[in-house]
Amino acid sequence: MGGLVQNQIIERLQYSRNLVVFTGAGVSAESGIPTFREAQTGLWERFEPGELATPAAFRRDPALVWGWYEWRRLQVLRARPNPAHIAIAELAKRAPKLSVITQNVDDLHERAGSTEVIHLHGSLHEPRCFACGRAYAGVVTDRTDQPGSERLEPPRCERCNGRVRPGVVWFGETLPEQSMRAALAAARDCDCLLSIGTSGVVMPAARIPEVALENGAAVIHINVQPVEVSAPGEFSVVGRAGELLPALLQQAFPTS
Repeated sequence: MGGLVQNQIIERLQYSRNLVVFTGAGVSAESGIPTFREAQTGLWERFEPGELATPAAFRRDPALVWGWYEWRRLQVLRARPNPAHIAIAELAKRAPKLSVITQNVDDLHERAGSTEVIHLHGSLHEPRCFACGRAYAGVVTDRTDQPGSERLEPPRCERCNGRVRPGVVWFGETLPEQSMRAALAAARDCDCLLSIGTSGVVMPAARIPEVALENGAAVIHINVQPVEVSAPGEFSVVGRAGELLPALLQQAFPTS
């Protein structure tokens, strides 16, 4: 990151009155959570994730799909927020207003201290009934238990006895309307948006930085791969979020 670009980014952060942080899989990957499209391991190495993440797959073999998602959920429970998650939560204490929008289905932002996080793709920790949509509040799997096989029968809904499904957005499903509306509103109103650990190609979530740019905000991309920029107020910073974010936070808002 060149000195001029670095100074511009720091100034944007310092003078922001309404900041949005938009995160993708790269942030969680630094906590050891495999990205969705990475090769599976162990019991799951012969399965293609995209073949399990659909309503049709759940109808066809609910125990197989539920088992895979429980395996993923327990990976998340064993993970810890990394310096990027913590820096984002700290940034919220310094900025006049900060909104967190994430494409991730884990709870690492919340565990790091961020509040009112907008989850565009749902959450592994909010299962609901596949039939009637009611949130499921019962015990799913013990936090310290490791599913011992590929197949794990999902629990049943207390209202209609339908099977409980993971609370994530599957292929072929629309994003939660309320979450998407809130995310677009935040992007329209912000003066600076940090896009972190996301390729910016998965629609409709990829519209979030575009909307911010269209409404005059600066957009700062932080990713391990370069992101193509096309506007004067758009910046691409290449590197690990867990290293870059704490450094930017300290430079923009020094504590000593």
